Amino acid sequence: MKITDVKLIYAKHYLFVHIYTDAGITGLGEAGNWGFLSSTANAIEKFAPYLMGKDPFNIEDITQNLYRATYFRGSVIMSAISAIDIALWDIKGKALGVPVYQLLGGKTRDRVRVYASVMKHTNDLSVLKEEYKKLQEMGFNAAKIFVNGPQKSAKEGYDEFYSGRIEDEVEKVRIIRETVGNYFDLILENHRGMTLPEAITFGNEVAKYRPMVFEDPVTPDNLDTMEQVASKVPVPIATGERFINIKEYEMLIRRGAAQYVRPDVCAMGGITATKKVAAIAEASDVLLIPHNPLGPVSTAACLQICASIPNLGIQELPGFCLNGAEDAMVKEPLRFKDGFMVIPEAPGIGVELADNVSELYPAKSRGSNDAFRYFDGSVKDW
Repeated sequence: MKITDVKLIYAKHYLFVHIYTDAGITGLGEAGNWGFLSSTANAIEKFAPYLMGKDPFNIEDITQNLYRATYFRGSVIMSAISAIDIALWDIKGKALGVPVYQLLGGKTRDRVRVYASVMKHTNDLSVLKEEYKKLQEMGFNAAKIFVNGPQKSAKEGYDEFYSGRIEDEVEKVRIIRETVGNYFDLILENHRGMTLPEAITFGNEVAKYRPMVFEDPVTPDNLDTMEQVASKVPVPIATGERFINIKEYEMLIRRGAAQYVRPDVCAMGGITATKKVAAIAEASDVLLIPHNPLGPVSTAACLQICASIPNLGIQELPGFCLNGAEDAMVKEPLRFKDGFMVIPEAPGIGVELADNVSELYPAKSRGSNDAFRYFDGSVKDW
């Protein structure tokens, strides 16, 4: 079997790739660099001539070649490689008539626990109470809480000052814990939104509400800073969604800087690289919470990995699975039941794009060149 063509598909703010073969089997992948999809598309197109005529089963060799062949690397390149890698695994699973998880060692679990990745940027406690009650009624037993501060100060900066900021975020977690009870896990999404002193103080004060995760308490660029937080805060730390190299995870874990790592299957090298991260983490008793802010192909690829690794913490479930808004994007929607995702049993990664996906979900950009800013006009990290 040989690769014969590579085509890009835009839908909503997603970039998908189809890789075709002379056996009539088509593989499906997704790129993760949502802020620079046109650049990622150009990288895939640059890689396409190399793929022509190659045996799609030789996944490791192909991804190693794409990674090492040129001088330049980075998030655009790795997102392109990720999309290709996922599509190659999809081809291999379809050709052999098995789900990808069978090629990764077989099942380690029968279903995948997920948390609702809600996007509620509000400090209105009454609104938060109602929203988290609804999540429980939907069957969720875990959910994200944004604790990364106001997008725009509502109190002339007082809600962004050190004490006020911590007070507001701790109160938010308190009211949600009281609403959902003790048998519900809370993932605190700080989104790199605190300084080192803020993260340490907040992490200690919020610990009494027993959050499962304190995600990205500070920017992940300096691993030693992340290690300082992890060493001083009793809440388990999660980070890694911005990483694009397996060696970044090794350095993070060696420092004891996180109890959970968050590889993005569509951004850091695909299924091949994510499976390696799982092994690196397993050796140090670190758990995986795969990052998943994208479309159904990303979710399907994540589920194949989650089904085959022993050290899964929980899986992020993006908005389209919460409200069905993107069910028509694929021919057979992924299924959620009682706090878990059902592991797809179809050959490959388990999903196929709808034939008219680009018409149903017209392409649009995501993100902006305008950064969020603090009360004094300085730039916030996102």
